[in-house]
Amino acid sequence: QVRLVESGGGSVQAGGSLRLSCAAQGFTATSYCMGWFRRVPGKEREGVATIDSDGKTAYADSVKGRFTISKDNAENTQYLQMNSLQPEDIAMYYCAAEPGVPYACYPGSPYFTYWGQGTQVNVSS
Repeated sequence: QVRLVESGGGSVQAGGSLRLSCAAQGFTATSYCMGWFRRVPGKEREGVATIDSDGKTAYADSVKGRFTISKDNAENTQYLQMNSLQPEDIAMYYCAAEPGVPYACYPGSPYFTYWGQGTQVNVSS
């Protein structure tokens, strides 16, 4: 059974950092497109970052230069390092995985099949 288990959310002050983790279970994440999304109540879900099977990364403009996506193939885990957090980053963050559409590995791709349960990030000003 495919599962994505997130951890690492929490509350920080503006300018602070958090690292989100997403452990993949039931499949080998190395061959998948992996990504992070976020959602604020009342707004559309936003694609944040992706990393493909070759390690190529892509970011939404809103987080470029502040967030870094990475993966540890040995641990079958992806990460989202978030620096210089601002109140506009407050959201529920979800990790996602997609095995079958390598040409569509980009933030906001509609093709992600597997989703984590979400982890909340709060930033106080």
